[in-house]
Amino acid sequence: MAFDIDMIKQVYSHMAKRVDLAKEIVGRPLTLAEKILYTHLWDGKPTEKFTRGKDYVEFSPDRIACQDATAQMALLQFMQAGKDKVAVPTTVHCDHLIQAKQGAKVDLKRANDTSKEVFDFLASVSDKYGIGFWEPGAGIIHQVVLENYAFPGGMMIGTDSHTVNAGGLGMVAIGVGGADAVDVMAGMPWELKFPKLIGVKLVGKPQGWTAAKDVILKVAEILTVKGGTGAIVEYFGEGAKNLSCTGKGTICNMGAEIGATTSTFGYDDSMERFLRATDRDEIADEANKIREHLTGDDEVYNDPETYFDQVIEIDLSTLRPHLNGPFTPDLATPVGELGEKARKNDWPIKVDWGLIGSCTNSSYEDLTRAASIAQQAVDKKIIPKSDLGINPGSEQIRFTAERDGLLKIFEDLDATIFTNACGPCIGQWDRSDVKGDEKNTIVHSFNRNFSKRADGNPNTHAFVGSPEMVAAIAISGRLDFDPMNDTLINEDGEEVKLDPPKGIELPEKGFEVEENGYVAPRKDGSGVDVVVDEDSRRIQLLTPFEPWDGENLTGARLLIKADGKCTTDHISMAGPWLKYRGHLDNISDNCLIGAVNAFNMKTNFVKSQLTGKYDAVPKTQRQYKAEGIPTIVVGDHNYGEGSSREHAAMEPRHLGVRVVLVKSFARIHETNLKKQGMLGITFENESDYDLIQEDDTFNFLDLKDFAEDKPLTLEIVHADGSKDTIKTLHTYNQAQINWFKEGSALNMIKKQNNA
Repeated sequence: MAFDIDMIKQVYSHMAKRVDLAKEIVGRPLTLAEKILYTHLWDGKPTEKFTRGKDYVEFSPDRIACQDATAQMALLQFMQAGKDKVAVPTTVHCDHLIQAKQGAKVDLKRANDTSKEVFDFLASVSDKYGIGFWEPGAGIIHQVVLENYAFPGGMMIGTDSHTVNAGGLGMVAIGVGGADAVDVMAGMPWELKFPKLIGVKLVGKPQGWTAAKDVILKVAEILTVKGGTGAIVEYFGEGAKNLSCTGKGTICNMGAEIGATTSTFGYDDSMERFLRATDRDEIADEANKIREHLTGDDEVYNDPETYFDQVIEIDLSTLRPHLNGPFTPDLATPVGELGEKARKNDWPIKVDWGLIGSCTNSSYEDLTRAASIAQQAVDKKIIPKSDLGINPGSEQIRFTAERDGLLKIFEDLDATIFTNACGPCIGQWDRSDVKGDEKNTIVHSFNRNFSKRADGNPNTHAFVGSPEMVAAIAISGRLDFDPMNDTLINEDGEEVKLDPPKGIELPEKGFEVEENGYVAPRKDGSGVDVVVDEDSRRIQLLTPFEPWDGENLTGARLLIKADGKCTTDHISMAGPWLKYRGHLDNISDNCLIGAVNAFNMKTNFVKSQLTGKYDAVPKTQRQYKAEGIPTIVVGDHNYGEGSSREHAAMEPRHLGVRVVLVKSFARIHETNLKKQGMLGITFENESDYDLIQEDDTFNFLDLKDFAEDKPLTLEIVHADGSKDTIKTLHTYNQAQINWFKEGSALNMIKKQNNA
């Protein structure tokens, strides 16, 4: 069925006029991203031309999606906004709190028992405020969104960085923090700096073992984990039309790993096929009426260098399969060259696990391509050397795959079929085969492979590849296996070779499902009670943060100077901590425990200026808070990359950290800091990072004059009494400065609602 069809028809009804008006104002043809942005302005019709990378613009997204781990805090904030119902279509998806261990049925039952309080809270809040609720086991948020809610030319935001997956169906879909979502839920505009544009021209057609996943693995190598920051990546060309809709989704999904605001593709036949296959003929029919406005203009794609800030061209016909990793998703190596590289870097060659699934690669097509390799192993009597785990993307995919015999193929290889949920991809994996910090290698079709990401082990070397390549590598049990050229020995002692994978884009018998797990909210939720036990360890009602006193911030102490990569996983780990995502005080005990202290290169071990002793970061910070002493966190480049989790901003704020000073920020995290009333600033001169010493005290000399485009002067007082005075930069506009003054954006919303 087509959800929210009236809303979609409304979007399409004014698209042509708004696109034409935007072209007139801008004075040239438009990319797809520009068309969607200019037709979703808060004020409606376009009235001015915006400068990329500079102008803050207010938008009106069509819908919101939240996963269970982030929905808790988002909805706890929304409950304070004073609204009776969400202003735009919104959904909650329970996919993060299900741990992969024994298999789907057992794992789902255990999750429903252990997280019942959280699921009940989310269900009741959804019912009360008009939010669609997808039960545990219904599927992974982004695959469910692609199958049910995404539509060409639309704009959505979601409280997960991989919301961008919906770009595979021609949307501008952007990951945000919960506070951003609350703005839109409350009927307010959503603000974004007008993005720069990166064009990726695809030519040719993937051959043999090359998959859509290899496109983004290559792009990640080219742009690195921060090369897409502040930009929308738009894919185009004949090569783009040669990819399936879910393949496009895979590429857009991992755009989060290059820091891109989002990624998207123009509407084409593959998207129409997917819409019709997922029972959304009405949307396809409506999209076809305005087809020319749901893709970039021909002039743009014929002369991309004129219209994009950067252009990349990739020939799919010659693109080789890749494995990216370990420890970062942009370290790309063509399959066949990994053995030499692994031996040089002392990466374990033996592969212990192959994991297929996640929001990135869990479509029906993905399963068929991996199953075609698994079937060969069965037919050619090859005994897999690694364990295999499968996470289907949704109950619809799981049911259909079981009907078509795909799951049995994996089961014949003793694979474990996990729940339709995130599982190991976000650290929800009770892995029993590796103890402690044992050095080992896994391969997976996920999107991220940061240290400790999948299993909490800092020495697990995780490599990212396509589902079919993961299957082949896992069957061989070796990281240096090249299925295009190497052979394997079967149980009869014969030398056999794997043939290239074969995939089925969409099920020949159509999709089928008995119960998809969707629960519609009642029309009038005023009688629904949302009960939160004040003694709960899982859910805690929020207390508003204190407003700024208007004075210069002085006497601030250094909590930690983080060395190197500091992602949101380092700032607020997932895994076992996911159970506290609705309890700010409890989850704050993981605050910055993964960050590396630049002064001793250890994690969760910082010096207290109160005692002179070293201790855990949260414990040390709680001591500062108890004494009323403000603190500052110092970081390196791309601070806060990775997940959209706003807990990475809320936890330091809750514990009394006032300032985060870094060389550069990841986009979502910088916004999250602003939303929570934090001061997020950057060094004017990056080398000033080296001036920061362990016992420093910080005084802001002109914070009282906080204003747009005005640097802030920071005095650093060292333990020996010497001082350094440096300039720091910020990107706050006046509205964001007001959030800082009020203590948070939520405080501002409440103030406006009460006015």
